[in-house]
Amino acid sequence: MSPLNSIFFRNASIVHPDFFFISGFAGIPHVEYYYVFSCFVYAVTLLGNTFVMFMICTDHGLHSPKYIAVFNLALCDLCGSTACIPQMIDTFLFKSQLISFDACMANMFFVYFFIALQSFTLAVLSYDRCVAICFPLRYNEIVTSKSILVITSILWTFAGISILTGVLLISSLSFCKSTVIHSHFCDQGPIYRLACNDNTPSSVINWTHPIMLLWFPILFIVGTYICIARALLKIAAASERLKAMKTCTSHLILVSMFYIPICITEGMGPVIDMNSRIINMSLTTILPPMLNPIIYTLKTEEFRESIKKLYRKNKIPITVRNK
Repeated sequence: MSPLNSIFFRNASIVHPDFFFISGFAGIPHVEYYYVFSCFVYAVTLLGNTFVMFMICTDHGLHSPKYIAVFNLALCDLCGSTACIPQMIDTFLFKSQLISFDACMANMFFVYFFIALQSFTLAVLSYDRCVAICFPLRYNEIVTSKSILVITSILWTFAGISILTGVLLISSLSFCKSTVIHSHFCDQGPIYRLACNDNTPSSVINWTHPIMLLWFPILFIVGTYICIARALLKIAAASERLKAMKTCTSHLILVSMFYIPICITEGMGPVIDMNSRIINMSLTTILPPMLNPIIYTLKTEEFRESIKKLYRKNKIPITVRNK
């Protein structure tokens, strides 16, 4: 059944389709392998982020402000991947490309909500590193568990209100022409352009959301690292400078993986072709959540020590039982 043939009226002025049709990639052979790869990525993401959250919860040595933010990042990665990947696999691998209007709005909200939270959490982690390096003697006074929890709660609320506003504006539009979404999920940009009434408010949201949820965090992170660089230049001993820099490497890798693809996509705007946009956006959504826990376990000394402690703790009872 064509999605154009299933239209219903919410009221006299707003027309919503029963279903949208998500088109996905166009003209790429063997694209099903990409979706199989996405299944593997999702499995690793589930295991990795669940493990990170488990370690932070069980090891009291990781009950610090920094690891509250890391836990929040792992939670957002897990939920963001769950909002995106299973829907994408069902849509394209199992050829279920019709999605109801309400399910589409829910999908749009959760995908963008957790992308925004990932962006904000990376900014919170940069704030943590900035205070630790620029004000080491006052770190425990400035960055407390309570302050990080308050900041995190504010960011969750702000992201929720911002994304919900965009979704409600989409819901106020009429769709009486095409209902084909040229993306891999219920993407706000392609959807509001399908409207046949005035979509100016959604158009404004479409360019203000990246500024608030993407560019402001990037500018904040850049600002914190300028402060960190200035503080490092004041450290006389090269070994101490290197030690301080190492505490930032994990975060810098996470920032690069998350922001570079999405900045390229947003920066090129309508110039980028549909397939390239879908690849960039989907990789931004699925790869960082998989790699973040791997990077933290390999690059963060406290986390490596926590894993060793857990290993030794479980090894000793086994040895005793064998004797």
